[in-house]
Amino acid sequence: MPLVNMKPLLRHAMDNGYAVAAFNLVDYNTVKGMVKAAEGLNAPVICQTSSKTIDYYSHEEIVSWVRTCAENSPVPVVLHLDHCKDIAMIEKCAQTGWTSIMIDASEFPFEENLEMSKRVRDIAEKYNVGMEAELGQIMGVEDDMVVAEEDSVLTDPEDAKKFCDALDLSAFACAVGTAHGFYKGEPVVDFDRIEAINKATNTPMALHGGTGLSDETFAKAIARGSAKVNISTNLKHVFVKSVDEYRRANPDDYEPLRVIDAQYQACKDLFASFIEKFGGKDQAPSFLESLKETA
Repeated sequence: MPLVNMKPLLRHAMDNGYAVAAFNLVDYNTVKGMVKAAEGLNAPVICQTSSKTIDYYSHEEIVSWVRTCAENSPVPVVLHLDHCKDIAMIEKCAQTGWTSIMIDASEFPFEENLEMSKRVRDIAEKYNVGMEAELGQIMGVEDDMVVAEEDSVLTDPEDAKKFCDALDLSAFACAVGTAHGFYKGEPVVDFDRIEAINKATNTPMALHGGTGLSDETFAKAIARGSAKVNISTNLKHVFVKSVDEYRRANPDDYEPLRVIDAQYQACKDLFASFIEKFGGKDQAPSFLESLKETA
């Protein structure tokens, strides 16, 4: 089916108590694995791209991969731009075929962040795509963006309400104690803050920094309104380690397709485990039916 807009999907997820798994793609094979894993569970999925990945390939290449996989699939697939600070790149994504875009101006003061986000809101409306924006600073490393623990700023629920009321977001990214990358020690997630923000904004929350969180943490966050959960670092490690493991087990095998398939299967298994963990299994038919009702 065609790529879908993220806004109605996350509203459905929030209203029905599950979260959509969002994975940062690496190549065509990982896109294929995401979609096939979602198909196996009859679930929606979000394929995300970082700015760095777009720079390495191109807008056109990435769109062609995701469209090819989605159009041959019966499940809803979103192509989303993750953390981006470049408004020109954001607009190019919306023009080229992304169905959701994210502006990350969280490093700036509230008013400046809001002003930049409003510019992206205009782009989202122009191209009829979903939009995510961020308030507060999430610690850790996300591609080339680094936020030290001492520089992280938890999101204030009152500021969150002002921000979301002005933007009509598909997803709201905020700092609630999670971190990008692997955790050093036990993460301290502020569940009361998640609940307060969701009550104040009534906007599906995007939980960033999903790698390394416990099943209990995911369940509590999703129950409080986290409708999108991002997984990136975990995928990167499986992507590389799966090849290492195959080569150790098969040191004399130089058939590339067998190596690639081993990597594909390992990544696909990872995708399926998170999709099911977040409650996405068998949610695709209900979401598609909800689209018909609102058409």
